[in-house]
Amino acid sequence: MERLTRARLTNLDKVLYSELGLTKARVIEYYVRVAPRMLPLLADRALVRTRYPDGVGGEGFYEKDAPKGTPEWVRTFTKFSESVGRDTSYVVCGDLDTLVWLANLAALELHIPLSRVPSADTPDLVLFDLDPEPPAGLREAVQAAFLVREALEDLSLRPYVKTSGKKGVHVVVAVEPLYGFRETSGFVHQIGVRLAERNPLIVSERSQTQEPGKVLVDYPQNSERGTMVAPYSLRALREATVSVPLEWSELASVRPFDHNVFNVPDIRGEPWKKLLNEPFRLPET
Repeated sequence: MERLTRARLTNLDKVLYSELGLTKARVIEYYVRVAPRMLPLLADRALVRTRYPDGVGGEGFYEKDAPKGTPEWVRTFTKFSESVGRDTSYVVCGDLDTLVWLANLAALELHIPLSRVPSADTPDLVLFDLDPEPPAGLREAVQAAFLVREALEDLSLRPYVKTSGKKGVHVVVAVEPLYGFRETSGFVHQIGVRLAERNPLIVSERSQTQEPGKVLVDYPQNSERGTMVAPYSLRALREATVSVPLEWSELASVRPFDHNVFNVPDIRGEPWKKLLNEPFRLPET
């Protein structure tokens, strides 16, 4: 493997998922195998990583800045971060070498913004982050996703869907880069409010998540600082689940832990292959 990449690989026998005995080498292999489907969806996006140097049982950390020792061949994008009051240099992953390098750093989870560089304040994706509140879980999030799909298709939009790799579901629409985050967030909020008025399962405000058994349409995720876990990213759960794009016909039967490091590379088809090639204009709501 080392001959196939510019990345320097280290500690390949280190176990990152202890309950599965899954080593760093297997994690890297996973990302190599899904790279043809994953990289087009990562390209030109300023990544945020969640790293677990001691595996998922150890302490992980959220990382925005390119780490010390980042190779010169790794593409970065620098922008001012208001949250920390300084420039932040983000890693941009559009090639296999960078993806392997990130996996070698035990960056198990990769999170992407809803915009592409250099236009960080102009989203090209609209996210409906459907987050169930216990005792609601994936089944209820799936129910909410179909309601969102119906609402979007009624507006002549084409939504795509993926699991979060945990209990949630993500519904995504590609849009032309004509809007700011205030507009895309407002659009998601309006859809959430409308659905909440019609169906008691759904709530549109974070303050309402105190009500058990609801599914939140988390519209504030549509912001310049907001991210979603990348399609095909691993999750730092003991089951080594994956946030995987699905056909809508597959969603109704999906169960927790169905998609993981072992079976996702063998899945045929690319449900999100045309996502970025079919941007829409937001309709008047």
